[in-house]
Amino acid sequence: MSKEPTERRKARLLEVLSHRQPDLTLVLANIHDPHNVSAIYRSCDAFGVSQVNLYYTNTPFPALGRKTSASARKWVESVRHKDSAALMTSLHGQGMQVLATSCTPTARPLREWDFTRPTAVIMGNEHSGVEQDLLNVADGELYIPMYGMIQSFNVSVAAAIILSEAARQREAAGMYGTPRLDAASLQAKMDEWLEK
Repeated sequence: MSKEPTERRKARLLEVLSHRQPDLTLVLANIHDPHNVSAIYRSCDAFGVSQVNLYYTNTPFPALGRKTSASARKWVESVRHKDSAALMTSLHGQGMQVLATSCTPTARPLREWDFTRPTAVIMGNEHSGVEQDLLNVADGELYIPMYGMIQSFNVSVAAAIILSEAARQREAAGMYGTPRLDAASLQAKMDEWLEK
């Protein structure tokens, strides 16, 4: 058997890992629709987000269909948090600004935020948005400007728009141009991915 497919696979994995942004993440806060969750994981993978934080306190994490989610979830790590204190301790411990999506008067437009900084964005559930206990501890709030009659995007669409803006800023700053993982971490992740 030729080693070429393995070498091609290694090259592809290295390319993807070289674009991963370890200091950019989303928090999925009680998002219950499996299709939305699957779509968010796909967007995270596409924009180089290596980890998603799960904050499920009043609804179970949805059962995701293997066909629709397995490919993206395979490449994006999930970290669960039991309460808001544990979540914020983890994110602030990584030096992240924690932003929550909201439509309150104190929220600032998406493009006013600096996404070249280490950043976590809390995405609220489909019905009530980000819960007040998380809004209270977030470092800031953001909204996506809209110009039509509808006042909100689907949560998975909103996640993709936010990550697209973060990627735009980071690409302009050269943050996708060189690996963000140190050599040891990159090799460890490569070894892990080769087993998948």
